[in-house]
Amino acid sequence: MIKTVNYMKKYNRVMLGQGSKYAKMCRENGYIGANFDINEDLSDSLYDNWRDFNSKYIPIWMENMPEKSKTSAGLACGFLWTIIKGLQIGDIILSPSGEGFYYVGTITSDYYYVPNTELPHRRNIKWNDNVIQRKDMSKELKNSTGSIGTCCDITRYASEIEMIINNNTEIYL
Repeated sequence: MIKTVNYMKKYNRVMLGQGSKYAKMCRENGYIGANFDINEDLSDSLYDNWRDFNSKYIPIWMENMPEKSKTSAGLACGFLWTIIKGLQIGDIILSPSGEGFYYVGTITSDYYYVPNTELPHRRNIKWNDNVIQRKDMSKELKNSTGSIGTCCDITRYASEIEMIINNNTEIYL
């Protein structure tokens, strides 16, 4: 007997560098990524549970960032796990441009590592041609997408996001 798992598509806001400084580069090159000062291929550490990932990588992150707290380490490793494993192929990504709008894309690949780059921990993305203007969002969605942190689950606003994407026929680039 074959079991089928129904996966509900997730929506996530992903920051691409501090102040979105890598957003345009990522859009032009078709990926999202993260760094977090963990300079190794994580392909053998794609644990299904973020807690397992954190228990392995918090000590490594803290060794690389000794001035930071264990709480910061936990958050950093959790965000990294979300990007490399927590999000699935087909999930929707909104990434702030740094210019008042969001790039929108769909994850199209599993995790891969590109050493010696700004964002070595990557997933391929098929970016939409059009974008979401921040002014077109509800107050609640604006608040959620403006939260602190690299990643933010905004799946609860899926209907609104889809409505904006599907009604947005103008390209704002």
